[in-house]
Amino acid sequence: MIQRFHRDDRRSLSFPAVHPCEAISPATLLTSLVSLARTISDFQSKLFVTQRRNAREAIRQVGVLLIFFEEVLDRESVLSNSTLLCFSELHLAFQKIRFLLEDCFLEGSRLWILTKCKFVATQFLVLVRALATALDVLRLESIDVGGDVKELVDLVAKQARRVKFEVDEDDERAAEQVFVIMSQFERGIEPDTRSIKRVLDYLEIRSWGDCNKEIRFLEEEIGFECSDCGGGEREVPFLSGLIGLMSYSRGVIFEEFDHRTAAVQEDSRCNLEPRCWLLNPDDFRCPISLELMTDPVTVSTGQTYDRSSIQKWLKAGNLICPKTGEKLTNTELVPNSALGRLIQQFCADNGISLAKSGRKSRDIKGTSVPGNRVAAEAMKFLSRFLVRRLVFGNGRQKNKAVCEIRMLAKSNVFNRSCLIDAGAIPPLLNLLSSSTDGSTQENAIAALLKLSKHPNGRILIVEYGGFAQILTVLKHGLSLEAKQIAAAIVFYLSSVKEYRKQIGETPETIPALVELIKEGTACGKKNAVVAIFGLIYFPKNQKRVLESGTVPLLIDILTHSDKTELVTDTLAVLAHLADNVDGANSILQTSPLPLIKNILQYSALRTAKEYCVSILLSLCNNGGAQVVSGLAKDPLLMELLYLIITDGTPLAGKKARSLIKILHRFRETSSSGLMGSAVSHEQSVGAW
Repeated sequence: MIQRFHRDDRRSLSFPAVHPCEAISPATLLTSLVSLARTISDFQSKLFVTQRRNAREAIRQVGVLLIFFEEVLDRESVLSNSTLLCFSELHLAFQKIRFLLEDCFLEGSRLWILTKCKFVATQFLVLVRALATALDVLRLESIDVGGDVKELVDLVAKQARRVKFEVDEDDERAAEQVFVIMSQFERGIEPDTRSIKRVLDYLEIRSWGDCNKEIRFLEEEIGFECSDCGGGEREVPFLSGLIGLMSYSRGVIFEEFDHRTAAVQEDSRCNLEPRCWLLNPDDFRCPISLELMTDPVTVSTGQTYDRSSIQKWLKAGNLICPKTGEKLTNTELVPNSALGRLIQQFCADNGISLAKSGRKSRDIKGTSVPGNRVAAEAMKFLSRFLVRRLVFGNGRQKNKAVCEIRMLAKSNVFNRSCLIDAGAIPPLLNLLSSSTDGSTQENAIAALLKLSKHPNGRILIVEYGGFAQILTVLKHGLSLEAKQIAAAIVFYLSSVKEYRKQIGETPETIPALVELIKEGTACGKKNAVVAIFGLIYFPKNQKRVLESGTVPLLIDILTHSDKTELVTDTLAVLAHLADNVDGANSILQTSPLPLIKNILQYSALRTAKEYCVSILLSLCNNGGAQVVSGLAKDPLLMELLYLIITDGTPLAGKKARSLIKILHRFRETSSSGLMGSAVSHEQSVGAW
């Protein structure tokens, strides 16, 4: 079985070796050397697909030195400072050799190592030469070991100086074939699958699962490249091209899943993104530069600007708020992380690439731009192939094509765009109604969910009459999971303003979502709740939601659920419903005030607290003096509201101040007998 190494702290073909400290004891150093040498020697029993001769030679030389170190350790001989220095250099070289061997044997790294075959061979040469250099200064005559062992060490030193580490001819030919195939993709030519198969056979990539491991590895490498520790992004286009090649191979070359569960592993069930589409995109622009904010910060007046823009403004000696003209009480810039996340998600959903601090963002998962032309053309060919399989394939081929589309659409925005352009949506919709297999239906609805995240995908689903089929799955899906995914699609479709009316006016929609709240899992409840949240932005849908008995179910979620995201989304729906009289009255019938105050007190989420304040404020505005009276009697509430002003977002602070003003005015007027004027004032205060 191939070993999976943990490499969270380094990318492949990097060797972050640590030099032993000067104060290390001889026994500790020798013990560590023996342990390292044994680890390297253990690679002798492993199968290297490439770099066979080079790896074998490096392992052999370290194996001989292992005998030497074991004898030195056993005899407990006194070692001179120069010997310890030599051993420290050998320890450093051993660490790097171990890293290199791990990379050559690492699960999923076969294609990557093949394309780097010349570099890898050079690294073997450099590291073995480092052994020779260290052994050259080692005075064997001063070390108490047997003569035969000294002869072996001397032999290793001579061989390490002379041995040649060259690229294997077969490795070189296979690597050249990979570059030919990628060149064909780059020129818009679909390669002969037999050529691809020969490379895969050489690398012993013989199954769908093997191919998928290569893709996962390459994606991890891109993650390292794009991280701060990646040392730049020079390799990202090339890695993207390799992913394109392997994705094409996985979809076209291999007909059978050997790891079926891996084919459908994904996180679409509960990963509904923040509701950034409910905001005006202009809110994401800095009032100074008018560009999308990459690092939004809030100043003392509660206004938000991009950090770089407001810093330039302040450095120029301006001490007033650019937007309001108010004098800034201080120059502290508070990061607005919630808005930052919304902007990032908005950009990811719409294929917009943000520039960060002069460094080009190359997050291929969040952009509509492909990693390079090879990846783009490979994805286009693969998309057309999969759509043909959806239309003309047999049942098994259709199911595999659906699974591939589900995985590809999850990967990045560009893939979604290619699949949509290739015509994937109509046959996927057909599968929803024609398939009697629960697995196929579930994969098809999940694929449509991913495609519905693309603006064009949402449009085409509705234009092809797909909402009726999605509603059918929501009501009568072959599995609960399929129903829950269908609810998530309703959420994305309702992000289009024109569709909210159409979806809400369909009589079965809201009752079906309410039924899912009753019987669904936590994820299903969440999907249904956020779908309702999207729909109630069309005013007439609010009445339909109230008439369907939704409010008691939402209160039940707040009472019994321990899922913070579900609770927060539920509060968001209640906050919106409470903003009108009918909604507030429906909520008040469930006696919610103690529950809302409890969440306000104990929730760790600032967003949840803000929704609680919104609900209480709207209930005061729309529920009259009785609600205000009940809240005014609670001494703890005022303390909680002041904490919101201090620690909450600017918008939450504004709402808290409005509520405090209502409660203060109520106390003043009630003590003077002016109850009527109190209620009149309360109803004039805006909820938002």
